[in-house]
Amino acid sequence: MNFGDSVFTEATFWLMVLLSVVLPVGIYAVMILKRAISRWTVLTLGFSLVAIAAVNVYFLQRLATHAALTPSLADDMVFVSEVRVALYLVPALFAGLGINVISHVLTTHLTAAERRFAEEHPDANQDFEV
Repeated sequence: MNFGDSVFTEATFWLMVLLSVVLPVGIYAVMILKRAISRWTVLTLGFSLVAIAAVNVYFLQRLATHAALTPSLADDMVFVSEVRVALYLVPALFAGLGINVISHVLTTHLTAAERRFAEEHPDANQDFEV
């Protein structure tokens, strides 16, 4: 394989930066700035955050492999050293937020479905009242 002098010059690094910063910020902006948003949109955005986290982990693994093969010490300090662990916190944050968004949509949907069921079947819920 023929690698450049540094992984910072590769398109993979810049694609990871795009996926790690620009895309999630855009998703957060959509969720915060919209006055009304459907459950399906919120659910899609939540799954998108989880998918972005998975792709970021893949890119971090790939860049660490490439960094070990380049002569540059700068990329070794970032992708092969202990700093690498800190880089994994970014995708973990996105995955955690995405899972919370998905959980919120499912929880609100189930709460509304239980309420509708209780209204339609008033005698069926007597065993589980708290």
